[in-house]
Amino acid sequence: MPDALVQTALSHWGPRFLYRGVDHNDLLRTAAAIERWEDWLDAWSALGDRHRELARRAEDRGRTLSASEAWTRAALAYHFARYLWLLDEERYRTTCERSVAALRRAHRLADPTFERLEIPFQDGVMVANLRRPAGAERPPLVVLVPGLDSTKEEFPTWEATFLRRGMATLALDGPGQGEGGYTLRICPQYERPVAAVLDHLAGRGDVDLGRAGIAGVSLGGYYAPRALAAEPRLRAGIGIGGWYELTDSSWRRTPSITRRKLRYHTGTASDAEAAAYMRAATLAGLLAGCHRPLLLINGDEDRLAPPSEYRRIAAEAPMAELLLVPGGNHCATDHPHEHTAYAGDWMREQLGGQRGK
Repeated sequence: MPDALVQTALSHWGPRFLYRGVDHNDLLRTAAAIERWEDWLDAWSALGDRHRELARRAEDRGRTLSASEAWTRAALAYHFARYLWLLDEERYRTTCERSVAALRRAHRLADPTFERLEIPFQDGVMVANLRRPAGAERPPLVVLVPGLDSTKEEFPTWEATFLRRGMATLALDGPGQGEGGYTLRICPQYERPVAAVLDHLAGRGDVDLGRAGIAGVSLGGYYAPRALAAEPRLRAGIGIGGWYELTDSSWRRTPSITRRKLRYHTGTASDAEAAAYMRAATLAGLLAGCHRPLLLINGDEDRLAPPSEYRRIAAEAPMAELLLVPGGNHCATDHPHEHTAYAGDWMREQLGGQRGK
């Protein structure tokens, strides 16, 4: 019988692993090999190593597409190996870097538009993956924002949702996220890193910043509405599984392994200090003046970010649309076909991307 932390991770986020592209059989085999939380990183890293070997074999045979697909699977496995796991910070960082390197290689093999961006912010650097739809000269741009422990390496399938509809994507590791978490702490005022991203892109001719949108998931589902309300250069936003504000009751609903990660990325020493730090994460007073389209998506059975959070946002934001998926979990990752394509179409209609074929 797996220990309580392993059971928590699998029960809360198992559907998410599949949604983001982990093979179902890989998930079953990997989960069966984990009895203790201490074993989590090793088991998922072993899966990453197997896909990395498949990628190298395919490259040796000149099978570029197959190699790219295998590198992507390796990146996801390494990403979920370090997911919420902080028992050894050096191994955590090494596994993060393996995920970054694997996805970078995947994109370089299969996507000639891929570009890695390093964006100065405060005293550190944010890192982003920029991709553009094939054949589009100046497409609109969608900034994709992770949550507390998602990163840009988790987003290849999400990027594809927008790329297929004629929109460029910028998957961002902001402050306290992925590579942006190495030197930068969480920034509840997320309009600030988004402004830095848009400033960094200013003057480029290969994306249309006059048609820029934002989409965020989980904690990013708070960040995206916040940025939309406060950053006038954004034309539309999507929030998935987020909060109106992070209160003490929100904190009490959060699993212990998530609270530990929040302490890490806020640089605080206790739950109480982290909760106090995150009280700045609020949309109070920001939404009434946001006269731009906002799509809010969540499962109506989300235990981490209850539907009442998005109902509150929808009541205050003048142009908000609320989609609650019946029976859906946190971010409705267990009902992806009921909202993912819808969100892609919705954003295309706001920004003017191309119709999918």
